[in-house]
Amino acid sequence: LLCHCHSSTSNMKFLLVCCLLVALSEASDPVPLVLWHGMGDTCCNPLSMGRIKSQIEEKVKGIYVFSIQIGSNFVDDELSGFFKNSNEQIDIVCEQLSQDPKLKNGFNAMGFSQGGQFLRALVQRCGNITMHNLISVGGQHQGVYGFPKCIGEKYELCDIVRRLLNEGAYISEIQKDLVQAEYWHDPYNLKEYREKCVFLPDINQENSVNPDYKEKCVFLPDINQENSVNPDLRYFPD
Repeated sequence: LLCHCHSSTSNMKFLLVCCLLVALSEASDPVPLVLWHGMGDTCCNPLSMGRIKSQIEEKVKGIYVFSIQIGSNFVDDELSGFFKNSNEQIDIVCEQLSQDPKLKNGFNAMGFSQGGQFLRALVQRCGNITMHNLISVGGQHQGVYGFPKCIGEKYELCDIVRRLLNEGAYISEIQKDLVQAEYWHDPYNLKEYREKCVFLPDINQENSVNPDYKEKCVFLPDINQENSVNPDLRYFPD
């Protein structure tokens, strides 16, 4: 099952209900759950992902929850959400999950914002894992064209990212390291987007169809998506 949901970040009850639908709370041996946070967050922020993880563990007794962290600490994890190449992140997480013995029999997954499309890319590219179900909460599977306003501590960091995107999202130096540029989908410049964007056109198969990607997504028996651009999520075309 792939479920794509749109919800405000403050609606914690909605997110928890979505998660519990696939966590099999009544099972004596619940399926493990993998979480991937969104931009500007970290794996274990006690006000966001840490809270979600603890609530799931409280509600679903005995469940193993793995919240993805890129880097050796929370600061590295947060900065990676802005400045670590998306393709490299997929490779790192593929290795992390492949080496975790608690996930060897498969797991469910839930991604928030950009974590949603990262988990979908993980399914397509990582051959050493078994993902049973994927919930994408606010994932930008068709990319973004525009950058959200940030408040609080992350204002300056978001302002840097916004300036870089405005300078030229498809410049090779920006594509190399700026995560948001790697799913920047300019509807007025599709040729350059498809030729120079290093992440999204590949997983959306916009330049060519990759049979391996299709095969790895066949496990999704039902597709339940709200407010989606296109219902055929196995190809994610325009």
